[in-house]
Amino acid sequence: MIASTNTKTWQFRTPKQYILRWAGWFWLVALTVFCWNLMTEDTIWAFVADAPRQASDIGGRMLPPRWGYLNQLWQPLWDTLNIATLGTLIGVIIAIPVAFLAAENTTPSRHFVRPLALLIIVTSRSINSLIWALLLVAIIGPGLLAGIIAIGLRSIGFVAKLLYEAIEEIDESQVEAVRATGASGTQVIDYAIIPQVLPAFWGISVFRWDINIRESTILGLVGAGGLGLQLQSSLSTLAWNQVTVIFLVILATVVVSEWVSAKVRQAVL
Repeated sequence: MIASTNTKTWQFRTPKQYILRWAGWFWLVALTVFCWNLMTEDTIWAFVADAPRQASDIGGRMLPPRWGYLNQLWQPLWDTLNIATLGTLIGVIIAIPVAFLAAENTTPSRHFVRPLALLIIVTSRSINSLIWALLLVAIIGPGLLAGIIAIGLRSIGFVAKLLYEAIEEIDESQVEAVRATGASGTQVIDYAIIPQVLPAFWGISVFRWDINIRESTILGLVGAGGLGLQLQSSLSTLAWNQVTVIFLVILATVVVSEWVSAKVRQAVL
């Protein structure tokens, strides 16, 4: 007799499968309890219980916003946009050759050059831009330059990774067709590879610029200039109504950058 399709799958489990299933759930719960105890080992629960009252107090001090402070934010906002734009430009310029060296179908050496390019990508992506900014502020001092370089170093890995994946996914028949004409390696890249990855390249670059707008707003917290510097100053003086204005400016900037990014990606993709 053919088994009914409504028969439950659990009816076909063996005793060994039952034991393994419940053992898995047991260790999952045990791991969750262990991690919770580890995370809350130093937690002062009196502070946690008082958190709603503290949040309500700070929220009350943040309202109404001090709109007169807005005039002091235009220059820091301009600095933030410059940090994001110039940092993205630096990252993209460096990421292009790194991506071609990392892609399997364009790298000159799969055993030496490609691993080195992948190491650069992994290193860039592993270190957050805030950490890059901390290091650069200590090396070259506070200011916009540290923020620009930090954004650039962080952008290299992001752009190069997505770009080399796009290069590896190109239509090889077009490459073979151009190569069959006797074209050189450079000409193959110019006429067969770049036209295929160019839309993805523009989309990746604009998307990274959009991300960098968000990241550059907080680099000032470690001395890299921009809106983050004003935010740090307001937090240090407990000027919560100024903090509200800064938050609103950051929110408006991110919304506009997201809209611009979406429009540009629609135009190029």
